[in-house]
Amino acid sequence: MTTASVLDGARRIVVKVGSSLVTNEGRGVDAEAIGNWCRQLAALAQDGYEVVMVSSGAIAEGMKRLGWSSRPKELHELQAAAAVGQMGLAQMYETQLSAQGLASAQVLLTHADLADRERYLNARSTLLTLLAHRVLPVINENDTVVTDEIKFGDNDTLGALVANLVEADVLVILTDQRGLYSADPRKDPQAQFISLAEAGDPSLEAMAGGAGSSIGRGGMLTKILAAKRACRSGASTVIAWGREPDVLLRLARGEAIGTHLKARTQKLAARKQWMADHLQLRGSVRVDEGAAAKLRDEGKSLLPIGVTTVHGDFHRGEVIAVCASDGTELARGLTNYSAAEARLIARKPSSAFEAVLGYLAEPELIHRDNMILVSQVQVPASP
Repeated sequence: MTTASVLDGARRIVVKVGSSLVTNEGRGVDAEAIGNWCRQLAALAQDGYEVVMVSSGAIAEGMKRLGWSSRPKELHELQAAAAVGQMGLAQMYETQLSAQGLASAQVLLTHADLADRERYLNARSTLLTLLAHRVLPVINENDTVVTDEIKFGDNDTLGALVANLVEADVLVILTDQRGLYSADPRKDPQAQFISLAEAGDPSLEAMAGGAGSSIGRGGMLTKILAAKRACRSGASTVIAWGREPDVLLRLARGEAIGTHLKARTQKLAARKQWMADHLQLRGSVRVDEGAAAKLRDEGKSLLPIGVTTVHGDFHRGEVIAVCASDGTELARGLTNYSAAEARLIARKPSSAFEAVLGYLAEPELIHRDNMILVSQVQVPASP
C-alpha cells in the first residue's frame, strides 16, 4: 500500500484523545491542549466535517482534585473520582468550544447502552440529531455508574464503538506516541515506524504489546484492537501524536501523519454485512405496493403509512422483516416502534402519530440507515 491519508474523502470523524494528553500526564485538565484541539475541531466543522469527540480524563482530573497521586484500584473509588472529575472535564470542553462558536453536548455511555438494541438505537438517534444541529458531542465512558460487567475497559474501545454507532468514515486516536512501531522503540533501536497498514492485520497485534500509562488504561495494543473493531463498519483509523501542531487540520488536508490503518471494506458494504450477521428477527410487517417499490427501487425508509399488517411481538430497536403483500421478504432492519405502536400507526401519516401515541419518536418505522435490502447482501433465512 502507498502512504496516503485515510481521511481523503472523509466527512464524519470520531476523534479520541487519551487521559495523559487531556490532563498533561495527570496534572489536571490541560486548558491549553484542549483549547488547541477545540480550535481545530471548529475549523473542521466550518469546512463541513461532522465531528464527534471521545475524551478520556474524568478519572485523572478527579484524582487531581481529590489529591490522589496514583490511580485507585477499588471500583467505588474510580467511580467517585470520575464523578468529581467529569464536572471539570465537561466545563473545559464547553468553555473552549463555545469560545470557537461551537455548541457542545455531553454524552456518557456504557457498554450496556450499545449492547441493548433499544438503547443502541436511542444513542444513535441522539448523536445523529446533535450532528444535524451542528452540535459537537463530547463522549466519555460513564465511569460513575460502570461495573466490571459493563465497562468498556478503555476509551480506545469506546472510540471504536462510537465510530460504528455513527457510521464514521475515520477514527482518529490521539495519543502520546507518534504511532505504531514494529517493536517498542524505547527498548529496540532497530524498531521501524509503521506509517500505513491494513486494520485487522493479525501481525499488528504482535507489534503492539505493552500496558498503558499510570494515568490511562490503554496501551498501543488497545488502539490496534480498536482499529480492528472500527474497520468492521468500514471506518479506517489514524493513530497520531496528540501534540503534533495542527494534527487534525493537517490530516484533513491529506498529510500522512502517524499510523494509518485502512479499513478493508467500504463503509456502506461493511455496515450492511455487519447488520446482516447480527440480525435475529423478532417479527415482521407487510407493506403495500407503493412502499415496496420505494424500498426496492429507491432505497427509501419505511414509513408506517405504507404498512398494511404487523406480525409478532417486538420492541423498539429489535429487528423485523419487511415483506411484500405476497409475503416475499424485501428487507429487514431496526424498528423505531414496538409492535403495539406499529399497529396503531399503520396506514397513518406521521402528522397523526402524536395524537395516536401521545408522542412522536421518528417519522419512519425503519430508517434506511438501519435497514438491509435482501437484494444487497446475503442475510440469514427467516425462521
